[in-house]
Amino acid sequence: MDYCKIKEAAKNYEADMTRFLRDIVKFPGESCDEKAHIDRIAEEMRKLEFDKVEIDPMGNVLGYMGTGSTLIAFDAHIDTVGIGNKDNWNFDPYEGYESDTEIGGRGVSDQCGGLVSAVYGARIMKDLGLLSDKYTVLVTGTVQEEDCDGLCWQYIINEDNVRPEFVVSTEPTDGGIYRGQRGRMEIRIDVKGVSCHGSAPERGDNAIYKMADILQDVRALNENDASDQREVKGLVKMLDEKYNPQWEEANFLGRGTVTVSEIFFTSPSRCAVADSCSVSLDRRMTAGETWESCLDEIRNLPNVKKYGDDVTVSMYEYSRPSYKGLTYPIECYFPTWVIPKDHKVTQALEEAYKGLYGEERIGAEETLAMRKARPLTDKWTFSTNGVSIMGRNGIPCIGFGPGAEAQAHAPNEKTWKQDLVTCAAVYAALPTVYCK
Repeated sequence: MDYCKIKEAAKNYEADMTRFLRDIVKFPGESCDEKAHIDRIAEEMRKLEFDKVEIDPMGNVLGYMGTGSTLIAFDAHIDTVGIGNKDNWNFDPYEGYESDTEIGGRGVSDQCGGLVSAVYGARIMKDLGLLSDKYTVLVTGTVQEEDCDGLCWQYIINEDNVRPEFVVSTEPTDGGIYRGQRGRMEIRIDVKGVSCHGSAPERGDNAIYKMADILQDVRALNENDASDQREVKGLVKMLDEKYNPQWEEANFLGRGTVTVSEIFFTSPSRCAVADSCSVSLDRRMTAGETWESCLDEIRNLPNVKKYGDDVTVSMYEYSRPSYKGLTYPIECYFPTWVIPKDHKVTQALEEAYKGLYGEERIGAEETLAMRKARPLTDKWTFSTNGVSIMGRNGIPCIGFGPGAEAQAHAPNEKTWKQDLVTCAAVYAALPTVYCK
């Protein structure tokens, strides 16, 4: 395999990739409204002579290149968040901009740029004769990730009956290779009370006061250490082998956290005692934690147990229709996942990258100091479709994608043309390295 030819081919496609990316993001593409993005991607795949292009009943686009026996997938979610306060943008988020080195617009880093590099990476494989009877490449443009991470891949695996040997997530990785992420789940606590006139609160049972007690325990769960004297041991305990057999990977990914994200109540009026109170918890999970363990942890908090049957702890469900009208309900549980550092997939991606670009992260001048200060192989801080691919379904997953994590969901979002080229080259080389 001639790495120099791969790099040259990727560089020659820079203008095409730039044009393609700008074409995608000129249309709004928030979750459940991605049709314009999907149609434009399918058009480009057909133009580049993918062997098969399908749009499934959920609305995901699946493009296949090659006919080999091993299926290797490159995933990119192509929905975006909204633009927020437009006054915070220095340019039109959909018209975007282009300079010699940058592309601006909503979704260029998070994460339509990864789709663009994957599509052209597959084309480079065909151009250079890298496709063989050993593998088929699948590029997926997936929907609803911003709303519900991994839902799209639950559908692809269970309903489309597509199960790759491994998947590369093309979410932004700041020039690095990412082999895992903390998981997350959305927990709800409901507390019942009894209303009465506010002039005599002792006649009622104030649900807000009961919730206030519970929230002190939730806060302690996040902030406490794990000393034996603590009634509520902090989540930091999962970094200790005393409490967690997976403590080494937990230290790699980072400790779990919990915080209150929303609060609700009911009351007959402002002159009455509240008869219910509910909160949403954002729970980030490290290796060794499961949805069952996280729910039990809340149920066993001292004040939750104190208020007994008046408290219900549950997990949210997501059931919003896709842009094609399909509803595919799922629990709001997004498991932690991490692929071992010595796994064949990890080693193949590192070999492909190092064969092309050496031992360190590369990037545009403004990114170099931050990138080179970090190890080449690391992990995400945010969540990805890997929660379904590997977290729920056990399919090996690894990350390498153009753009920067810090650009995700931010105003004035941008990416770098060099990243598009770098990733297209690595994607083109990876299947041959893996299948050799």
